[in-house]
Amino acid sequence: MRSLQIGDLTIPVPVVQGGMGIGVSLSGLASAVANMGGIGVISSVGIGLIGYETHRQYRQRNVEAIRREIRKARERTRGVLGVNIMSVITNFRDMVRTSIDEGIDIIFAGAGLPLDLPGYLDKESKTKLVPIVSSARAASIISKKWKQNYDYLPDAIVVEGPKAGGHLGFKAEALHDEANELEHLVDDVLEVTRSVEVRYGQKIPVIAAGGIYNGADMHQFLYRGADAVQMGTRFVATEECDASDAFKKAFVDADEQDIRIIKSPVGLPGRSLSNSFLREAEQGKRRPTVCRHHCIKSCNPKTTTYCIADALINAYNGNMDKGFAFTGVNAGKVKGISTVRKVFDQLKEEYQKARGNL
Repeated sequence: MRSLQIGDLTIPVPVVQGGMGIGVSLSGLASAVANMGGIGVISSVGIGLIGYETHRQYRQRNVEAIRREIRKARERTRGVLGVNIMSVITNFRDMVRTSIDEGIDIIFAGAGLPLDLPGYLDKESKTKLVPIVSSARAASIISKKWKQNYDYLPDAIVVEGPKAGGHLGFKAEALHDEANELEHLVDDVLEVTRSVEVRYGQKIPVIAAGGIYNGADMHQFLYRGADAVQMGTRFVATEECDASDAFKKAFVDADEQDIRIIKSPVGLPGRSLSNSFLREAEQGKRRPTVCRHHCIKSCNPKTTTYCIADALINAYNGNMDKGFAFTGVNAGKVKGISTVRKVFDQLKEEYQKARGNL
């Protein structure tokens, strides 16, 4: 298994732990993954809600919380760390600047086109910038605009297919289109990055994401030309995952038929574990009376069926009757609580077996 090179960063194991909010991947999980040679990722989404009952000073608490989690992770690992920052959050600028000031290794930015992301760097910044895209067109637009406006190219690109967890970069009716299968998306994005390399002499590593669960999946996409893979669901049911035991148990207890597509207040389809909260939301029983956080640009509190920030923080705390869990397509494969070390050992074993079979 070859290492992943992103600029001057060497990642021994080409595995990126997907950023999972609210609170599912904080310093605990991220540092554990980094210690095993992968890229550990802290999710910035709603991070300021953790540990607070009041909704006041939400934006300032987010800044304080991302700074705190980055520092805590740094105390626990010398490995490579990233943060995931959604482009649609209202304090995107503050979260990006704080992460760069704290010297985070990588910023992963998705849920929209982060066209101004390089503008936050200065000459001393060592932070790498990695957009998350769901099409070759998006990869091409970002590369073109960044080069044109900032003389900067993506340090890597995550291409996320429709089998991912959380918010999906596809219309609901396009989730099952053959053209949107991750294999095709990876091939298409590789064409973009290879053309960029020919033109500018800079390699842009491609990271495949969405529905990747085991070492055989890893081998499939690395053999296809991807430089690494991203996994989220595989790391939820681990001792190091920062979410509550009740949250993890929901994954252990889940079957394939429990996974569903929902319409998120963010304005995108999302994949989640079905439960009573979501059923009540569909019936109009979870409508918020006011917008307490103003966390998402695209959320309209007058029409939304529930507050996604409250729902996700409740789930993080284990109150699953008042929230829900996002998941990828493979939640039904989770059979028990493991550790990050055991997950990496299994991934390597599965990878070598798939390589031998080939």
